[in-house]
Amino acid sequence: MTNTDERELNVLDQLTVLAKNKVLIARMTAACLVLSLMAGLLLPKSYRAETRLLAPQQAASGASGQLLSQLAGGAAGLSAMLSPSSQGELYVGLARSRTVLDNIIARFQLLELYGEDTNQDARKKLLKRLDVKLDKKSNIILVAVEDRDPRRASDMANAFVDELKGMTRGLAVTEAAQRRLFYEEQLKDTKFALVRAEEGLRGFQERTGALHVDEQVKAQIKNIAMLRAEIASKEVEIQVMRTYATAYNPDLQKAQEAVRGMRSELAKLETRGGTDADPLMSTGRMPSVGTEYLRKLRDLKFSEALYELLMKQYSIARLDEARDAAPLQVIDRAVPPDRQTGPKLAVIVAVGTLGGLLAGALLVLLLEYNRSLAGDPKVRAQVEQLKAYATSQWK
Repeated sequence: MTNTDERELNVLDQLTVLAKNKVLIARMTAACLVLSLMAGLLLPKSYRAETRLLAPQQAASGASGQLLSQLAGGAAGLSAMLSPSSQGELYVGLARSRTVLDNIIARFQLLELYGEDTNQDARKKLLKRLDVKLDKKSNIILVAVEDRDPRRASDMANAFVDELKGMTRGLAVTEAAQRRLFYEEQLKDTKFALVRAEEGLRGFQERTGALHVDEQVKAQIKNIAMLRAEIASKEVEIQVMRTYATAYNPDLQKAQEAVRGMRSELAKLETRGGTDADPLMSTGRMPSVGTEYLRKLRDLKFSEALYELLMKQYSIARLDEARDAAPLQVIDRAVPPDRQTGPKLAVIVAVGTLGGLLAGALLVLLLEYNRSLAGDPKVRAQVEQLKAYATSQWK
C-alpha cells in the first residue's frame, strides 16, 4: 500500500469517527451558539454618530492680492502654502490633538464615565472611540464618535466640530493668516522705531530750536528715505516668501531683482547728494547742527514710510485672512443614531457557532486518539513500565 493510499484511509477513518460522534459535535456547536448569543445580548450596546465637514478651500489672493501687487510691488505673488488636501489633513490632526481631547474629556466628564484617574488614560479610550478621516477626492472630513448613549455620541461628535472651530480662530492655518501674523510682528518693531525717532527729533528741537533746511535737500532726503523704506519692505516680503518658496521660485527671483534695481537707484541718489556713501553724514557744507537735524529727520521719514508700507500690507493680509478663513462648513450635523453599531450579534453568533463546531470535532478526534493509544499493547506495556518505575522511586 502506498503512502497516498494510507493518507486517504486515515482521512476516511477520521471522517468516519466524526460521523459516529455527530451528536456530540452538534451538542457542542449548539452550546457555543447559545453562549455566543447570550454574550452578544449581554454585551453593552454602542452607537456611532457621524458628522461631515467641508474643509476650507485655499483660494488665490484675488482682488486684495492685486491691490497688494500695486502697493507692495508683487507681494500678491504669494501662493497658497497649504493645498486643500493638506489643509484637510491638518484638521484631522487637530481633532486628535491633546488640547481638543482634553477639552472633550472635561466637557463630558469622561474621567468618571470611563472610570479613569488621569487624562492620559481617558485620551486613549477616547481615541479608540473616535474616527476622524479625510476623503481626499471630495475634501470632506468625517468625524465619528462611538458611545453607549446615542445622544451623548451625537453631542460629542458635534463638540469636536466646535473645538476645531475654536482652535482655528486661534491659529494661523492659512497663508493669509501667516502673512498677517508676520506683518503684525514687523509692525510692532517699526512702530517702536517710529516713536523713538519722533522723540529723538522733538528732543533735538527742544535742545537746539527749529532749523530751516533747504527744500531741495529735504526733498532729496525724503526720496532717499522712501526708497530705503521700499527696499526694507521688499526685503520683508522676500523673508515671507522664503518661508515657503524655493530659491528658484519666479516670484522670489522677481522680488530679488526688484531689490537690486532699487539699490542701484539708491546708490545714484546718494552719489548725487555727496561724495561719501551717506550724503547726510558726509556733507561739510551744512553746519554741524543742521547735519544732526537732517539725520534725525531722515530717521523719522524712513520710519514713517516703512510703517505706512507695512500697515498697508498688514491691512491687505487681514482682508485676505477674513476672506480665506472660511470656517469649517458642516455638511451633516451629527444626530442621535437610531440603530446600534455594536456589538454585531450576527458576527458573534457566527464566530461562536463555527468555534463550537471546530472544538467539537477536535474533541472527538482527541478522544478517539486516546482510545486507540489505550488499545495498543505496546503503549500499555510502556504505561506499566512507567508505573513500576514511579512506584520504585516513590518507595
